[in-house]
Amino acid sequence: MIVALGATRVAVLCGVVRFSRITRAVAFAVVALTVVAGCASEETSGSETTASGSVATRDQGAAPSSAPPGDCPTGPPESLVPQIVAEYPHDPEAFTQGLLVVDDQLYEGTGLVGRSTVRRVDLTTGEPLLSVTIPGPEFGEGIAETADGRLVQLTWTEGVAFVRDPLTLEVLDTWSYDGEGWGLTTLDDGTFVQSDGTSTLTWRDGATFEPTDRRTITRTDGPVDQLNELDWDGTSLWANRWRVDEIVRIDLRCGRVDAVVDTTSLSESIRSRPVPDGLKPPDVLNGVAHLPGTDRFLVTGKLWPALFEVRFVPAETEVSSTR
Repeated sequence: MIVALGATRVAVLCGVVRFSRITRAVAFAVVALTVVAGCASEETSGSETTASGSVATRDQGAAPSSAPPGDCPTGPPESLVPQIVAEYPHDPEAFTQGLLVVDDQLYEGTGLVGRSTVRRVDLTTGEPLLSVTIPGPEFGEGIAETADGRLVQLTWTEGVAFVRDPLTLEVLDTWSYDGEGWGLTTLDDGTFVQSDGTSTLTWRDGATFEPTDRRTITRTDGPVDQLNELDWDGTSLWANRWRVDEIVRIDLRCGRVDAVVDTTSLSESIRSRPVPDGLKPPDVLNGVAHLPGTDRFLVTGKLWPALFEVRFVPAETEVSSTR
């Protein structure tokens, strides 16, 4: 007797069982009850409140959440801190939403309605080499690279992703999606991973941007909500948490946080600096990008006057600058 159905089959049969009369043998009754239980489970897990108070709803057609393997570790995450390797100027009027390094070229996406941009930046001077403003009411968010080298820029609540030429930054195409867009990165196989301000990440097809999976990330020593800017380094996913001085390292195979970087030292350094007349004070840390082929990362924040090149080292390590 079959007493359990796969998640996909449960999703297909949900609408049928609710209105069917169970008039067959006991075996069929058992199957029907199993299906109904699966449907109820899906309904209660289909949405989640974001850090901004809105509700992020599961995209239509998204695959069920993947369960982690049985051999995943269960201990507390490793404690890390940033060790500064270098410091570079950064536009103090850039409301940074995403950083991306491609072939030694730094790209940055910025936010705020009417001021959102995507730009190619000179790392050593902080000056934009090319900057394009997003028209209309869109609020720019995270950026990533497609498998064929184009750029993708999310918007916060508009449900539009702009696909851009990496040289001219012109819009080549647009993709639509449900829910909020926060951070975005690309895995080695071209699949996108997107955050929406909750503890849940969405996997998206690299060619169509359609959702293929959703997974809720876990952490043994504290919360892991407000996942924002994302970056994949070839082994792990890094995510900074909005309004929290933390960058977490996520083991995607297990769907768990296995390291936490305390970035308080960077934020305190920025906030201790005088704010020039006419400029707004620095906002929260936001922006992490791995430097390919190295053990280093670029880290900055919204309206920060500096961008740091850092290594993430064990917390007990002496973290004086290596400059």
